[in-house]
Amino acid sequence: MFHEYRDIVTKLKQEDKHFKKVFEEHNDIHDQIEKYETGGNSHIDPLEIERLKKLKLKLKDEAYAMIIDHKNK
Repeated sequence: MFHEYRDIVTKLKQEDKHFKKVFEEHNDIHDQIEKYETGGNSHIDPLEIERLKKLKLKLKDEAYAMIIDHKNK
């Protein structure tokens, strides 16, 4: 995520606990969604997957806003 901002992401993960939490939660949700979609687990409610995707997008937007804020300082 945000490969073009790799240096800023690395710095923020080291210096900003909230950014690190958001970034890691985004990645955890990404992994969870991928596991559900590729694991063939038919017991997972499609609405739950959709909810996770929306949460993942919200976290990505939040992380991006923090990156841009840091970049513009």
